[in-house]
Amino acid sequence: MAGFIKEINILDEDTAKHVLSLQLEAYRIEADLIGTMDIPPLKDSLQELMVCGEEFVGFFEQEELIGATSYKVENGQLDIHRLMVKPGHFRKGIARKLLNYLEKANPEVHEMIVSTGAANLPAVQLYQKLGFKKTGEQKTKEGIFLVQFKKTVLISKKAGKHQ
Repeated sequence: MAGFIKEINILDEDTAKHVLSLQLEAYRIEADLIGTMDIPPLKDSLQELMVCGEEFVGFFEQEELIGATSYKVENGQLDIHRLMVKPGHFRKGIARKLLNYLEKANPEVHEMIVSTGAANLPAVQLYQKLGFKKTGEQKTKEGIFLVQFKKTVLISKKAGKHQ
């Protein structure tokens, strides 16, 4: 699939509107999979999204945003907060490309962590396929079962030819 990945300035209101629209579309699908619309990404306002403190990266076709992820890096750990793909573009490798980009673009990272709804089997399978290992489960106050994953990132893999 053609397309490109670039960083997104979530503080730009027009950009944030596009991200929020994508987020609502994508997370409605997850909500259907896990059986409840009571999930945090469906409750975000534009203002909350703009001040969330996360870094955002988007996957674009032409100039259309069709996938995005957000994350925070602290003490060598990259915590994935959001991963979304526009319905109609599932199973095209967009989420995989975004996750691979995060790993390569953050050479200081030694591990990546993420949580997803346990009933969201496409997401669970994606993380496992990309080398994430299940580290735990929890039930949220909304009654949603989450599964946590962690991936150890080997620095030598990212260092490239010039060592």
